[in-house]
Amino acid sequence: MASVSSNRNSDLSKQLRSHEVAIAELNNLSSSRAVYQRNANLFFRTSIPTAITTEQKQLDSVKANLKILDSSSS
Repeated sequence: MASVSSNRNSDLSKQLRSHEVAIAELNNLSSSRAVYQRNANLFFRTSIPTAITTEQKQLDSVKANLKILDSSSS
């Protein structure tokens, strides 16, 4: 059971870092750059603020899941 929790924790940590990096990269793009966002297996062109908002929501979700996992393992 501990190894499953550890693997889940590691996976969530990687997702957390991935979303943090994506937000940092989006914040450093010029406003004239094209941004594509993945929905299922398709990519759609979107604005930078919309992409940042989506990444932030996903980041918040991962943080909440990580917090739940940490509190349940304690």
